[in-house]
Amino acid sequence: MAAQNRSVARVSQYSAAKIGKVERHNERKNESYENMNVDLERSDMNIVFADTSGMTYNDYLQKKIEEGKVSTRGLKKDAKLFDEMIIDVNTDYFETHGGYEYAKQFYEEAFHFTQELYGEQNIVSAVMHADELNQAMSEKYGYPVYHYHLHVVALPVVEKEVLWSKRCKDPELRGTVKEVIQQISHSKKWVSNTPAQDEQGQPILKANGKPMYRKSYSILQDQVFDYLKEKGFRDFERGIPGSTAEHLTSLEYQIRKDKERLSEISEKIEIEQISYSENHQNYKTYHEIDNLGQKKLGGKYSLYQEDYKSLTELAKEGIASRSVIHELRRENSRLQNDNYRLRSRVERLTAQLMEMKELCKPYLEALERFPEKVKEFFKSLTPTKEKSLSEKQKTQSVPSHEHAKPKKKRSRDLSR
Repeated sequence: MAAQNRSVARVSQYSAAKIGKVERHNERKNESYENMNVDLERSDMNIVFADTSGMTYNDYLQKKIEEGKVSTRGLKKDAKLFDEMIIDVNTDYFETHGGYEYAKQFYEEAFHFTQELYGEQNIVSAVMHADELNQAMSEKYGYPVYHYHLHVVALPVVEKEVLWSKRCKDPELRGTVKEVIQQISHSKKWVSNTPAQDEQGQPILKANGKPMYRKSYSILQDQVFDYLKEKGFRDFERGIPGSTAEHLTSLEYQIRKDKERLSEISEKIEIEQISYSENHQNYKTYHEIDNLGQKKLGGKYSLYQEDYKSLTELAKEGIASRSVIHELRRENSRLQNDNYRLRSRVERLTAQLMEMKELCKPYLEALERFPEKVKEFFKSLTPTKEKSLSEKQKTQSVPSHEHAKPKKKRSRDLSR
C-alpha cells in the first residue's frame, strides 16, 4: 500500500457576505487566480455533479427560504449559512490508478457521500476540479499531471421543533410542538455525541468527570474513508489528523520554482541593462559630433566626405535605435514588475510554509522522540477487520433502552 496516499476531508463555513469568493473559485467565474497552477483552458474538463441552474449561491438560498424548504429564523445577520467540504487524496494516487477517468468515478461516489450527509436537497454545488496543474508530479512523470479534488457547497440543515410558547391562549398547547422546520445551523449539524476513548477502549473523562466527545471532523475523516472503501476504492489510508504533508511538499516545490524563475528574471534584467549600455557606447559622443565640419561665412558648414558619411550613418542609427531603446525600456520595466511580484509571492509562500511547519512541529517532534509510539498511535486509528467486527458486535449488543432518542427522518448524522 502506498502509505503516502491519504484521504482528506476539510469543512469550512461561510456567511452570505463571504460565500461569493468561494463561488467564483469553484465555478471558475474569475478571469485569473492567485493559484498560478489553474489552467483555464482545461476548465471544461471539470465535472459538475450539482449546480444552481445559473443562480448565485445566495440567490439559490433565498429561493429555498421563500419556498419554505429551509429557514434562517433566529440567526444573526452574519451567521454562517454555507458549508464547503473539500474531499481530496494525493495526486499520485489517481495518476497510478487511471488518472482522470478514475478520479471521476472516485469523486462521484464521494459526492454521493455528501448527499447522504447533508441531504440531497441541501446540496448547493458540487464540482470536481481537474484543471489545477501539480508541478511537482508533472516534473516527476515528465508530462502534465493535474490535481483532482472535489468541492461541495451545502446548507447545514437540521430539523428543529418549534414549541408553542407560554403565552399561547390554549393552555393544552403550551410546550407542545407547533411545527418542525428545516433550520440552518452549522453548530447543531456538526455536534458530536460520540464519546472519546483511550487505547484500551475506556471513555476519556474531563477534569469535572464528564465524558469527552470525539471531534466532529475526526469522525468525518472516518466516515469518508470507510464509505469510499466500501465502494471498492483501495490503496489509500485515512488522513492523519492535522497532517499537511502533501501541502508542505507542494508549497516547498512552488517556492523553489518561483525562486528559480526569480533568478532567471534577475539575470535577464542584468543582460538587458548591459545590452542597453553597450548600445549607448556604440554612438559617438556629443563632443565628437559637435566638432564635425567647419563653419563658413553666412552660417553654412562644410564637411569632409568621410565626416558627412559618418554623420548620416549616425542619424540613421539614431532614428533606428529609438524604437530599440523604447522596446528595451518596456521590457526592462516589465521584467522589474515580474521581479517584484515574484519576490512578493516568494515571501508570502515562505510565510505560509513557516506557519505550516509550526503547525506540524508538535507532531514532528513527537515522531522524532518517540517514533514507535507515534506509529502505534496512528495505527490504532485504523482498526483491523477483527477489531471492527468486535466493536460492531459490541454495539449490536447494547440494550435498546440505552438509545436515548427516537430516530427522525433527517440528513446523515456524524455520530453514527
